Amino acid sequence: MSGRAQLMWDEAVTGYDFGSGHPMDPVRLALTMRLVEAYELDRGPLEVVAAKPAGDSTLRLVHREDYIEAVRRASADPAAADPSYGLGTADDPAFAGMHEASALIAGQSVGAAEAVWRGDAAHAVNFAGGLHHAMPGGASGFCIYNDASLAIARLLELGAQRVAYVDVDVHHGDGVQAAFWEDPRVLTISLHEHPRTLFPQTGWAEETGGEGAQGSAANVALPAGTGDAGWLRAFHAVVPELLRAFQPQVIVTQHGADTHFEDPLAHLAVSLDAQRLVAESCHELAHELADGRWIALGGGGYAVVDVVPRSWTHLTAIAAGRPIDPTSMVPEAWRHEVFRRTRQLAPQRMTDGRTPSWRDFVDDGYDPADRLDQAVLATRRAVFPSHGLLP
Repeated sequence: MSGRAQLMWDEAVTGYDFGSGHPMDPVRLALTMRLVEAYELDRGPLEVVAAKPAGDSTLRLVHREDYIEAVRRASADPAAADPSYGLGTADDPAFAGMHEASALIAGQSVGAAEAVWRGDAAHAVNFAGGLHHAMPGGASGFCIYNDASLAIARLLELGAQRVAYVDVDVHHGDGVQAAFWEDPRVLTISLHEHPRTLFPQTGWAEETGGEGAQGSAANVALPAGTGDAGWLRAFHAVVPELLRAFQPQVIVTQHGADTHFEDPLAHLAVSLDAQRLVAESCHELAHELADGRWIALGGGGYAVVDVVPRSWTHLTAIAAGRPIDPTSMVPEAWRHEVFRRTRQLAPQRMTDGRTPSWRDFVDDGYDPADRLDQAVLATRRAVFPSHGLLP
């Protein structure tokens, strides 16, 4: 296997644009790529690759043909968008070229899966991807085509027998869970804000997989307000043990930056520094368990200047084997670019100034009256026995 990492990037992914005022501003993608370039990560061990858009046969690995045709119609004539497919709604307004932009993003994730499985790269990153809410027959939650599910489906098509998907976006990875609900070859793990307080109102601990695939879904529903210590405690109380029991051949991770305390659409209180630690842990687990095969995707994140570019540049740097010192100053040229594009002042450093730590759930014990510990224990009780683990 190559030791190189690939960054999947085509500037045209910024055409995934729901319009002025929509939270998913594509400037977050452009600014992330400019920050990657400012740190010269696109040189050396990181190869920047543009994959072709996902074709219909690929899209049909997950999506229904009638839905793909509905997206095409809305793409050609946004006024003809059919809300019964989730198109033309407040969350997913139709826009000209929607099919092409969505298929391009999906193609980058599928290309990442192909490169990693075939050994062309050890790791591959598509921070434009992670559109985890799209369902087989409909758009949802800013997501048209589910590139994460398509990447996993392509891995299975290429011969993978065990694929693990770890989703740390603030929202439940419902579309990926739904796509593989009855497939024991895919383990989906999602840590997210509790469905009582956040879209899509799914991701309860009791959701553990369909018939013939019990234990293939794990959901940690975190109380609103959870910060670094609780978020990291929950991650380490669930993810490593399940992955070690499952022994995946490849790990796909989704790194929505909307867990951050500055994100305007959710209610967790996680720092950039904790997000970086989780990315490092995913990298380490891929090497420990999957011969290094790691596909890392973006996702949500609506603090488009202050949070998203730094979070995903750290992710890219970790994949490239050139982690960035969080205390380093953000390159001045990038800060000028931020102001030119947005008239906002850019952050000064690659850190929120936090040094996150957490208590180990098993070694330090748990507090049955603590809501975070209750959430972790509910997940372990629901899923761990299916994998031969003690809850």
